[in-house]
Amino acid sequence: MKLESPKTTIPKSAQETFDFLSDVKNFEKLMPENISKFEVLEDDKFLFALKGMPEIVLKKKEAVAPHKIVLGAAGGKLDFSLTGHITEIAADKSEVELVFEGEFNAMMAMMIKGPINKFIETLATNMPAQV
Repeated sequence: MKLESPKTTIPKSAQETFDFLSDVKNFEKLMPENISKFEVLEDDKFLFALKGMPEIVLKKKEAVAPHKIVLGAAGGKLDFSLTGHITEIAADKSEVELVFEGEFNAMMAMMIKGPINKFIETLATNMPAQV
């Protein structure tokens, strides 16, 4: 399953946007309003939970400055990744697209597609004001 957020324009350079997304603490600022828990576990790992959903642990798996940052599931039953693709538009403007990819059975994919799509859209929508 592959889901993509709308591309979001950020009023910062690609490097500044990359630096913001590289610090896992900053993801708390991007979370939806229905977040029930957020906890930084290590420099590159955090846990979060949305109301009515299980806790999810994400770990920074790859960072290619200033164009790409990959977060992946750290433990748990689901294996997936969330990749931020950063494109420089101008010296003080960049564009971010979030891509969620995971291998799920058909039943699970059907259940989580809507909530995950809404989640990555919210992350992307919150970026311009927070970065």
